[in-house]
Amino acid sequence: MECPHLSSSVCIAPDAAKFPNGSPSSWCCSVCRSNKSPWVCLTCSSVHCGSYRCDDFVVNDTKLGLVQKVREHLQNLENSAFTADRHRKRKLLENSTLNSKLLKVNGSTTAICATGLRNLGNTCFMNAILQSLSNIEQFCCYFKELPAVELRNGKTAGRRTYHTRSQGDNNVSLVEEFRKTLCALWQGSQTAFSPESLFYVVWKIMPNFRNGASTVVTAIFGGILQNEVNCLICGTESRKFDPFLDLSLDIPSQFRSKRSKNQENGPVCSLRDCLRSFTDLEELDETELYMCHKCKKKQKSTKKFWIQKLPKVLCLHLKRFHWTAYLRNKVDTYVEFPLRGLDMKCYLLEPENSGPESCLYDLAAVVVHHGSGVGSGHYTAYATHEGRWFHFNDSTVTLTDEETVVKAKAYILFYVERQAKAGSDKL
Repeated sequence: MECPHLSSSVCIAPDAAKFPNGSPSSWCCSVCRSNKSPWVCLTCSSVHCGSYRCDDFVVNDTKLGLVQKVREHLQNLENSAFTADRHRKRKLLENSTLNSKLLKVNGSTTAICATGLRNLGNTCFMNAILQSLSNIEQFCCYFKELPAVELRNGKTAGRRTYHTRSQGDNNVSLVEEFRKTLCALWQGSQTAFSPESLFYVVWKIMPNFRNGASTVVTAIFGGILQNEVNCLICGTESRKFDPFLDLSLDIPSQFRSKRSKNQENGPVCSLRDCLRSFTDLEELDETELYMCHKCKKKQKSTKKFWIQKLPKVLCLHLKRFHWTAYLRNKVDTYVEFPLRGLDMKCYLLEPENSGPESCLYDLAAVVVHHGSGVGSGHYTAYATHEGRWFHFNDSTVTLTDEETVVKAKAYILFYVERQAKAGSDKL
């Protein structure tokens, strides 16, 4: 938004003497001493834990560009501190086992090596997705290994610099902000990282995501479905190939009364049941009549999906939110899912052409919706990192175990294709 208060509020210029010592992300509120959300007053340079007077993103600047100058100055301070700390943290991570990186806080085991994400106001779903992606090695390594954006003229030539909301090409800004976020999540900072700049760029260029251009996303998450429709009158068969980035699976209605794994009434719904419901032969109802080219009119028909090509990372979305003409509710059914060895071979169009290990997937992350409402609730994520499971709840990251993960009511599951042969149970 265009802030109307800048001209009367911004009274400071970049001056190291006016700011506290250390990196900006470590500054503490001058009143409550909290360092969870430090903000610098642009009038008196005091550090507090408040927000903009407008309580929204600010994209404009003063005539003299003072806001941008302050941002660049704070970034320089942060980069200097980051460079000084990077070597020390790397040594610490190399010489310490994962157990030595865990800290007991109020009875909860907190992972020092992991960094949480600040909730910027209803951003818990995006935070959960970001934390999940940060633990999918094939995806996050591509971005983390990219060089930082550099400005190649003036005094900043050759230096490591970051895009702000007022700089650069939109696509470059998105990649750079995403790279910064992924790099920040496993640097061991005890202060939650704010994805404000990343979310701003995403929201700004959202229409660009609608094109079908081949990207690293489609290369990793992209698969191909074969949609097979048969006319029940003349038997004409129609086949169409559709690309997908995720599969949205219905939870079969016969399982919907089963709300927990240990509940006695009725059988437990499994991920196999959801996948079978997705790929089983289905007769289309009267509202979905198929236009048969041989009969020259809409006819009753059957439909079946086959997976023609599996992706490197399989994203499965369970349809937990149900809409009818008069009702919106959440399907709170517990769905049993495997941590390792999800076998997708029986859902392939040509399973005989796949290798013995090419159809096996191991769970990398799972997103969970907490709450009973369609328009309310909270999202968190579980993800595995270096053989350990972590629970990501916005700014809080805690160590957990497999027993806790398998009890979660999954909403989105990220499975990674198994590369090396390893003994495990199959689904």
